[in-house]
Amino acid sequence: MNGTISQPRLRILSRSIDYLALTKPELTALSVLTSLCGFYLGTSGPFDYWRFIHVALGTALVGGGAGALNQFIERGYDALMKRTERRPLPAGRLQPLEGLIFGCVASMLGIIDLCLFTNMLTGFLAAATFATYIFLYTPLKRITPYSTLIGAVPGALPPVLGWAAARNEVNLGAALLFAIVFCWQMPHFLSLAWMYRRDYARAGFKILTVADPDGKRTSHEIVAYSIALVPVSLLPAFAGMTGLASMAGAIILSLAFLSISVMLSRHAGNPQTIIGGKFNSYSRRLFFASLVYLPSLLLLIALDKA
Repeated sequence: MNGTISQPRLRILSRSIDYLALTKPELTALSVLTSLCGFYLGTSGPFDYWRFIHVALGTALVGGGAGALNQFIERGYDALMKRTERRPLPAGRLQPLEGLIFGCVASMLGIIDLCLFTNMLTGFLAAATFATYIFLYTPLKRITPYSTLIGAVPGALPPVLGWAAARNEVNLGAALLFAIVFCWQMPHFLSLAWMYRRDYARAGFKILTVADPDGKRTSHEIVAYSIALVPVSLLPAFAGMTGLASMAGAIILSLAFLSISVMLSRHAGNPQTIIGGKFNSYSRRLFFASLVYLPSLLLLIALDKA
């Protein structure tokens, strides 16, 4: 009897895990984190915890829904890549229609939630983030290497969304948060894309790393945006949003991140380091450094809020 009861429960648990995987939980969690940071920094006066909760909920629904629809659209290509072949749709654990319905419903609920419980501007920004990700970035990955640049826009909008939820406007503070996340995304994604460039090539994606066998263009882009992060990360302090403590922390974090980018670039263009895997090793190091950099910087800015 216990066996017959546990089997349905196991199936429910398994399907729940698959639906969670559809949301791209790591990316969605990052979007929620940056949107909440934007809300906190944008708040002046009493803190609205109820609105804070709805910013988190709405962002999670829109981000998760967009992730599900992205996987629905790319399910055939995901089946060709080792990194993604075990996702629920290409592996057949969920049907395409289930992914489509889940993505549409989650995204719509998120936009409605933000419109009703924050303001219309926040709902509009969420819809713009969703549309840019699904209708521009997703198809352009198979057309142009510049898709990464375009994809950085919806990736950098969540803190703007959070700021708008707090103030019902988009001003300089929101623009500075956008600039930080935008510049961060380029080395973050390009380092990941280099590690999996053969996968992307196998699936027919036209991203920069696929068309850059010696890594020179990729490393130049990474270093350029890492350099840009140094002054950009200081702008909140210069704008009076934060104090000297976060400025000092931003300098240390950004220079450390830049140093890893420069070390990576030194191994570009050398067939021995490309074939031997040293360039790939530094790409991995940079990718994990990027996962530490952004949350650390945002935490510093939030703790040192003026």
